[in-house]
Amino acid sequence: METIIAMSHARGVKVAEVGFFLILFAGAWIVAAEVPQLKLARTRMIVAGTSLAVGGLLLIIATHWGHFG
Repeated sequence: METIIAMSHARGVKVAEVGFFLILFAGAWIVAAEVPQLKLARTRMIVAGTSLAVGGLLLIIATHWGHFG
């Protein structure tokens, strides 16, 4: 079976860095959603959840195809 998706170790590290950044970003947005003076708490939680999902997906890709870890 031929490999369709391949990436170098360096590219895998970059993808993992973006994934970790999205997780950090999501954490900050969750904290901001809990501050009562800021508006749009529900929207902030949606953005944070989406960021966590995309960050996790990028980490899975980096680990499986990017030889990260």
